[in-house]
Amino acid sequence: MTENIRSLRNFFFYKSLFALSFWNYVSLSVENELFTSVSNNFPEESSDKKIESLPLLFTNSHQSNANSDWVVMENTTESLSLSEITNDNEKKLVALLSNFRQGSRLQNLTLTNVSVDWNALMEIFQTIWHSSIEYFNINNVTQLSEIEGYNFDYSGTSMKALTMTKVLITDLYFIQDDLYKIFADMNIATLTIAESEMIHMLCPSSNSPFRYINFSKNDLTDFLFQKCDKLIQLETLILQRNKFESLSKVSFMTSHMKSLKYLDMSNNLLHHDRADVQCQWAESLTELDLSSNQLMDSVFECLPVNIKKLDLQNNQITSVPKEMAELKSLEELNLASNRLADLPGCSGFTSLEFLNVEMNSILIPSADFFQSCPGIRELQAGHNPFKCSCELQDFIRLERQSGGKLFGWPAAYVCEYPEDLRGTQLKDFHLTELACNTTLLLVTALLLTLLLVAVVAFLCVYLDVPWYARMTWQWTQAKRRAWHDHPEEQETVLQFHAFISYSERDSLWVKNELIPNLEKGEGCVQLCQHERNFIPGKSIVENIINCIEKSYKSIFVLSPNFVQSEWCHYELYFAHHKLFSENSNSLILILLEPIPPYIIPARYHKLKALMAKRTYLEWPKERSKRALFWANLRAAISINLPTADGTRCGKTD
Repeated sequence: MTENIRSLRNFFFYKSLFALSFWNYVSLSVENELFTSVSNNFPEESSDKKIESLPLLFTNSHQSNANSDWVVMENTTESLSLSEITNDNEKKLVALLSNFRQGSRLQNLTLTNVSVDWNALMEIFQTIWHSSIEYFNINNVTQLSEIEGYNFDYSGTSMKALTMTKVLITDLYFIQDDLYKIFADMNIATLTIAESEMIHMLCPSSNSPFRYINFSKNDLTDFLFQKCDKLIQLETLILQRNKFESLSKVSFMTSHMKSLKYLDMSNNLLHHDRADVQCQWAESLTELDLSSNQLMDSVFECLPVNIKKLDLQNNQITSVPKEMAELKSLEELNLASNRLADLPGCSGFTSLEFLNVEMNSILIPSADFFQSCPGIRELQAGHNPFKCSCELQDFIRLERQSGGKLFGWPAAYVCEYPEDLRGTQLKDFHLTELACNTTLLLVTALLLTLLLVAVVAFLCVYLDVPWYARMTWQWTQAKRRAWHDHPEEQETVLQFHAFISYSERDSLWVKNELIPNLEKGEGCVQLCQHERNFIPGKSIVENIINCIEKSYKSIFVLSPNFVQSEWCHYELYFAHHKLFSENSNSLILILLEPIPPYIIPARYHKLKALMAKRTYLEWPKERSKRALFWANLRAAISINLPTADGTRCGKTD
């Protein structure tokens, strides 16, 4: 019984001592001798099991010890994250990591802010390589001493992935191969070296197990992996944000990578000249990212034939050449942020399912796109400067028939031109069929023109417009000749009280009634009659115009005979013209006989208007009323005119 108690007491004593020792290693407050003594007291196998069963330890990330110890950022059973690794605590780190033999539960290790010499860095790597750690991340590394050759032992490792970011090498003069050989020959599946200004990497010395390589944000050039046939298992290669320039050299770089499926060459300086040699890509390559480069239309002459997903976003492509090599396997194509003026056809992409042409220069997309690309499942064509016009109507109509294949509809599809429609969504833009159908518009315009011509012709005939035009021309010519013959006579002197216009059939009434009662009655009224006052040698039109202009009034004797007389119509037209041109009240209408409206020709619309708007004197049949008729007529034409003897002809009473 006493023996059992003693054995149990020793067991708890050693267990407590080991736990205290491990605590001191994590917190770095105990010297190596303590850890050595503890390690000597326990067999290696038992030690690992006891370490794995230790409780989790967390240390404040802001903790800073006076003896330059590291800071524990995370400490769990499977993950450990340490910061501030220097030459002073590197030995302690190596000693700590040496305890995690293969089979331990610790699998993830992260070291941040590492500033050590080359040999110390290699010692850390070598220790990790033979530990249980599978995923190693090391960030913000500063290598302080000269780089030299190191005989690295890659055998018996559990490592699967190494990630190094922001590595700074202070040594300016060293043999490049000493550095790159360490990483090129690593027997792991995943290698990432990023943001480290790396300018080169060696080809592995033997067939490499690399399946994933990420060398993004470095200074690598076209010389990387040229003629390298050791990366036969590589499936993913990420080289974005480097300094590659030749697309053809990139293609030859991949030609020996028999398993390569994904290649990211985005954000480089890539271009492809038509004069370049033919491209030769890995036949296994199915996904290629060439976005944010300097590629133009010629890029379609240098593409992998078996590519399925191609990203050409943010380049300088203006169109997809029709004579390009056919990419029968291409399923997804990204041409966003280029300079395309129209949707590309699918003559070279028979299997295309997804197309992105957002943020290009497409004003009016082709309406036959879905006909040429029957396999398209999704088209992203938004955020283009669409010109809302008739041609765009077909594309809008196409969207309604596509069954939701336009991604981002309707918010991403907005009119940019014309300016008055800017901001209008395409779904709200509508034009009539007449406005957009050129044939229908021409036919309609022709019919309207013919109708207008017919209406104008009818009105011209109905209103006798040619007659009025001819009269206006004759009046203009007469005035021009009068001014040309007597330019000094600027003002017309009135010589007559009135000009008489009547039909020849009403001449008896004029000669027997009108003239005698006005000229031979009281006063000295002077009348202008064509039979006695027209000047021989002048045209009738000139005589009519001359008499009207030299008369104070124009008397029109209206009757059914008057409306049948062509010359009466001339005289009425010229008198009416004087009425409006001189703004005078110079017309006197005498209705000799009632005129039925139906016998007035259409061209006598002026006469109709005058009879409807102006007061006229009607010749009374009763003799008792005729005295009043003559008195009113005399009053209408009374004016002082000079007589032949030089006296004035005054108003009549």
